[in-house]
Amino acid sequence: MARARLILDVRKHSKNNSGLFPIALNLYHKKQRILRLSFNTSKDGWDSKNMVLKKSAIANREQDCDYINKILNERIYAAKAIIDKLGITINNITVDTLIESIKESWDSKLDSNLKKNLSNGILLSECGKILIDRKLKEGKPSTAKWYKESISAFIKFNKGKAIKLYHLNVTFLKDFEMDNKARGNSNNAISSYMRAIRAIYNSAVKEDRYVPIKNPFNHYKIPTSRRTKKKALTKEKIIAIRNLQYTEGSNLWHTQNYLLCMFNCRGMNLIDLAKLRLVDIGESRIFYGRSKTGDPLSVRITNEFATILEYYLKGKKKNDFVFPIGYDGSVATFKKYTSDRRLVNKLLKQIAKDACIEEKITSYYIRHSWATIAKNMGISTEIISEGLGHHSIKTTEVYLKSFDNSVLDDANELIVS
Repeated sequence: MARARLILDVRKHSKNNSGLFPIALNLYHKKQRILRLSFNTSKDGWDSKNMVLKKSAIANREQDCDYINKILNERIYAAKAIIDKLGITINNITVDTLIESIKESWDSKLDSNLKKNLSNGILLSECGKILIDRKLKEGKPSTAKWYKESISAFIKFNKGKAIKLYHLNVTFLKDFEMDNKARGNSNNAISSYMRAIRAIYNSAVKEDRYVPIKNPFNHYKIPTSRRTKKKALTKEKIIAIRNLQYTEGSNLWHTQNYLLCMFNCRGMNLIDLAKLRLVDIGESRIFYGRSKTGDPLSVRITNEFATILEYYLKGKKKNDFVFPIGYDGSVATFKKYTSDRRLVNKLLKQIAKDACIEEKITSYYIRHSWATIAKNMGISTEIISEGLGHHSIKTTEVYLKSFDNSVLDDANELIVS
């Protein structure tokens, strides 16, 4: 529970030119804050037990002690009244927000909805930090980074000032959208920021950290993300990459293998390939959980995939990573993974050049390529959906996971053969 008391701030730097010290509100709520008032006295002029000025003190002879003590009494009473009225709601409020609310109560009377108004003092960054910390603990640093960058974009728009949740009204969101468009940002970028902020906002509401008068996201339409151009290679281009000859053990050789393995595993993402350990490799299947959704997936090992695995499985223990770009999903190793990913994407561009492919391919192309080739070969859209670039990856996964593995495996064999 928060505690409030009037003190004489006798810290050395607090002394004024007359040798007097300021009377201050000493507030403790998770952290300590000292809020100086406009009254000063000497050490001998302050009654710390009763929190009043001593009328008999020399330093107070020219002050109206009765008037000042009345004001001091009103202020400490108002501070304690706020703490008392908030009850357990105070656990959702920072000490700085509490200080602001106490100062507001000193300037004017608070309305009858005290709890509601003070709860509205919650900062966007505070609520965002809760989700960021959760994602980091879940081993999802990329999602945590998305939240962090979106909060930074909003604060930058607000000229560097902190944003309270009640600031997020429809007008604020529209102004943010227009400002970003004026600076040339795409709908996709704006939509990404907005979806992150909406997730933070709705989380605060659902978990009773914030009670909005009106949820702005129920009345504001986030800009529609434009469907990006499909980043997919034809099967002929995949075969051209397959036929390239690189020196065994070279970076280009490893990167070529990564591409072919991802393609053989139904368009596996690079991050999931990096996380693959020997323990995930069965006699005829691999088992892994998608980093993005957490959904468990199982893929039959194709002939090409099996041939590539022979090299990488030699001399390794069951908990070792299969590939050199091994990533354990932790925050500590995320930076190394992003560095490895940049190198892989750089080498993929060289591989594309060597295979006479015009596209500047990245690891993301493989997922789209698998789906697009499947569609062009007449594979049922109910099995592979419209391709990973048509809607969202989540939508595609919802379709894929509803089918029996044998159907998917047969389709996969047809695609990669």
